[in-house]
Amino acid sequence: MTTAQAQTLTAQAPPTRTGFRFTPSSLILPALLYLILTTQVPFFITIYYSFLNFNLTIPGEHPFVGFSNYAGLLTDPQNFRVILNSLWLTGGTLVITLILGGLLAMLLNRPFAGRALVRTILISSFLVMPVVTAVVWKNMLMSPTSGFFAWISHSFGQPAVDWLGQHAMGSVIAMVSWEWTPFAMLILLTGLQSLPDDQIEAARLDGANPWQEFRHIVLPHWTQALEVVVLLETISVLQTYGEIYASTSGGPGVATTNLPYFIYQKAFAEYNIGVASAAGVIAVILTNILAIFMLRLISRNVSAGGH
Repeated sequence: MTTAQAQTLTAQAPPTRTGFRFTPSSLILPALLYLILTTQVPFFITIYYSFLNFNLTIPGEHPFVGFSNYAGLLTDPQNFRVILNSLWLTGGTLVITLILGGLLAMLLNRPFAGRALVRTILISSFLVMPVVTAVVWKNMLMSPTSGFFAWISHSFGQPAVDWLGQHAMGSVIAMVSWEWTPFAMLILLTGLQSLPDDQIEAARLDGANPWQEFRHIVLPHWTQALEVVVLLETISVLQTYGEIYASTSGGPGVATTNLPYFIYQKAFAEYNIGVASAAGVIAVILTNILAIFMLRLISRNVSAGGH
């Protein structure tokens, strides 16, 4: 064999590979397994418990009852009020935060002295813990004896209003909206700052008024930002618990009892794990349905507004 033939055979021989080759799937697998263990496994265990008559105060076996827990939750008028409260709280908070967040975003998008300070102050309410928010609103603002709103009413010669007693759900919506308005403002401000200035200038040169400028340019550009705000706020506000626990405890009656607080009552006050698990499954389903519906509604309305 000549030297040229040996070099040709060496070049044609496939290279020998040793060791383990990492693929994209193998790199994602640990994170996927972690998510399955921490989210899906507990959820399927919750579904299993929801079909049992599982009460911690009753020793012995926990018999299988099928959909009885779900039927009891969906047929009791008081429980239907709990679901309605969750929808009112989520819907009211979304409307308020989107409107106020959009207005503040458009304000902060304009240059003015002290804009960085104003932006920092407006963001601060989002950093306050839910229980602290509830205590501040309950004792410092809405208290009928020593609250700031009562002082304003007395200053104008009017009787103080017991906000948490007479307007409980509206008060809770105000608390939660105060927390989540900075989040909506930041997301919408980010979307607004990515809008090219030449589009606004071209619309103004064509004679567009401020409303036409907002409807046909700003609002369609906000589509993705609005979807992010709606999705994350819907999921988070449906999980509201601390504000209700520290301010109204679900009252008066069940006026402010939402699904998370209802689940807490069933699981840790009545120790009825079966009913609490069924309520948790309903909460997950409701969250997904409401989030998908709101996203489609936003996309359709914004697209129609752009045309």
